[in-house]
Amino acid sequence: MTRSIADLRVAIDAVDQQLLQLLNDRAALANEVGDIKRKEGSQVFRPEREAQVIHTLQQGNPGPLKGNNIANIWREIMSACRALEAPQRVAYLGPAGTFSEQAAEAFFGVSIDHVPCASFDEVFDATTSGRADFGVVPMENSTEGAVTRSLDLFLTSPLHMIGETSLLVRHNLLCSQQTPLDQIEAVYAHPQALAQCQNWLSVHAPQAERHAASSNAEGARIAASNPKWAAIASLRAASQFGLHVVAPAIQDEAYNRTRFAVMCLPQTLAMPEASGNDCTSLVLSVVNRPGAVYELLEPLKRHNVSMTRFESRPARSGQQWEYFFYIDLVGHISEPHVAAALADLRPICAYYKVLGSYAING
Repeated sequence: MTRSIADLRVAIDAVDQQLLQLLNDRAALANEVGDIKRKEGSQVFRPEREAQVIHTLQQGNPGPLKGNNIANIWREIMSACRALEAPQRVAYLGPAGTFSEQAAEAFFGVSIDHVPCASFDEVFDATTSGRADFGVVPMENSTEGAVTRSLDLFLTSPLHMIGETSLLVRHNLLCSQQTPLDQIEAVYAHPQALAQCQNWLSVHAPQAERHAASSNAEGARIAASNPKWAAIASLRAASQFGLHVVAPAIQDEAYNRTRFAVMCLPQTLAMPEASGNDCTSLVLSVVNRPGAVYELLEPLKRHNVSMTRFESRPARSGQQWEYFFYIDLVGHISEPHVAAALADLRPICAYYKVLGSYAING
């Protein structure tokens, strides 16, 4: 017999009450675990453990909820449980409404203390000084490649990477009114966003001057002051600053993703343990001589370690054609084949730094 809507609502209300009790039971258990960890002096936040919990739940999920729904729900549950002890202070490129803020919440959940910063440099400084426990910065974009300022800052920073997250980035053209495209005089956005939308702008708003802002949300704040000014930003920023979407999804590449690094001081959180689905990030340099780059890669091949990223940046040493190489490897530094490859790699490097070994998000 088909149940009525009224009967179904009664059933849903009953399930909600069960869920409420179970969530509070889980929070109480999480508090007990936290108490034990504090007495032992062990880490309370374990990102690799949380990644394993979500993966296990996804594997055992019978449906109809989808795997990404399971991940989102449980990330928020764990975030709320952590916040009962002390909300984590997370620095990111602000103000409110940026993709960096969205990335921070995607990794930690929304139950955090937000520490918006005016620049990538300030994110690193806030996290290093202790004003924030963790920092989140973009590392690379699928359209425009590396975010070079983030790479450069990691060179001299004591921070290390303890996680990553990536976002499917949708850029929207926003105005304070529904201004026709041919009447827009200026467009404000972060340089990366301007670059990711340059072809669309050239075709649809060629008359508009393009101005770099410290973030897309800052560009949205500026655009809100003049109906003939536009911003490139998220729907979140549109809501934050009361802007209209003049044109949605204007990025030149439909599948436009940005990868973000999650970082902290080693004393805040040591290198996470292996989760079974990990990445190791390095920055290296070698003496400029014939065959030097081959020698850099040969130990990886010999020990069967896959490389997913190889990015070069000028060393700025005063010598021409000297570079730092940013490399991502598949696997955790504790795995024997990865450890063996790095042991052979290190002696041939003029500069060697492990940026982090951490679980791959998703």
